[in-house]
Amino acid sequence: MKYPCIVYERSSGDTQFADNNPYTFKLRYKVTYIDRSPENTIVRKIASLPMCTYDRFYTSDGLNHDVFNLYY
Repeated sequence: MKYPCIVYERSSGDTQFADNNPYTFKLRYKVTYIDRSPENTIVRKIASLPMCTYDRFYTSDGLNHDVFNLYY
């Protein structure tokens, strides 16, 4: 991979019910932004997407990972 990069995977789904029947269904994706630098503007842009929540930050192998949950 070349950095910075975005890695995503389908995580789960969220079903809302009304009268015991499925009303809406949205898939949840785990979106990870990976960069060598801990400071960047992309994180704020991803966080501002509709139906997106910031999950966590961690460092692994000298790379910085920002993880989001995105519902679509």
